[in-house]
Amino acid sequence: MLTRKSKLVLTKIFSFFSVIRGYNIWVVALAQYLSAIFILAPEKRALDIILDWRLFLIVVASTLTIASGYIINNFYDAKKDLINRPKKAMIDRLVSQETKLKVYFGINFIVALLMFFISWRAVLFFSTYIFLIWFYSHKLKKMFLIGNITAAVLAVLPFFGILMYYKNFYHVIFAHATFLLLLILIRELIKDLENIEGDLIADYKTIPVVFGEKMAKSIISVLTISTLIPVYFLIEVYDVGYMDIYFYLSLIGLLFFALLLWKATSKTEYLRLHFLLKFIIVSGVFCIVLIEPSVLIHGKKLISIY
Repeated sequence: MLTRKSKLVLTKIFSFFSVIRGYNIWVVALAQYLSAIFILAPEKRALDIILDWRLFLIVVASTLTIASGYIINNFYDAKKDLINRPKKAMIDRLVSQETKLKVYFGINFIVALLMFFISWRAVLFFSTYIFLIWFYSHKLKKMFLIGNITAAVLAVLPFFGILMYYKNFYHVIFAHATFLLLLILIRELIKDLENIEGDLIADYKTIPVVFGEKMAKSIISVLTISTLIPVYFLIEVYDVGYMDIYFYLSLIGLLFFALLLWKATSKTEYLRLHFLLKFIIVSGVFCIVLIEPSVLIHGKKLISIY
């Protein structure tokens, strides 16, 4: 039987897990490893990549930086979240603002310390990344269009950290990054439609607030059509193995998304569209293995040998 104190501690741990959105962070770590194995360093053995301690530190630093980003974003959005996400906001408030800031600075210090073991370039990259996340949460998020673009770029930036580590600037990598960037940008605009009430009160200059829902839907539709460009290159120009199945299915999913978009009018309907985009993005992470499925089999053999 748990004591009252134990229950309080567990509740606060759950609250902090909600603040840093721990359910998202593990997906980023997995995506970084799969990207390294199948896209960024295809010439290397899978086992060598998995056992690379430098890559491990970069992935840890990325996940910690993202976690600290969620903390500082939650810190600045506390009032707005009470309107847009009242249930989540009440859970998040179980951890004080002071505690959030202490953990935020503590995490960032750990990230800088870890990167000293890699190189001064890694320290500079992650220091810049941390600053940009703070600046986005503090200032840029409220700015028209800039906030959306910055959020999308920040979401993709951890993968460029690994790209710089391997120094393999293949064109196919930028095609993948463009597709992901467009999906995240579309998701950011959907979130703006979903949170329009809180944004109005908090004076956030989002596209739905400035130009209205119809204009926002038109821009989202254009961005959705634009995903055809990187998908064409990924399917027709570059060799992505069996992952082309994912891209075909993604286009079908995005067509379905576009049809539902123009019918959506309520917060609940926008939330469903948000989850549909999230499903497409997360599915893409797991489907990276389709580029070369045999790597999984060879990886198991190599691990069993050792």
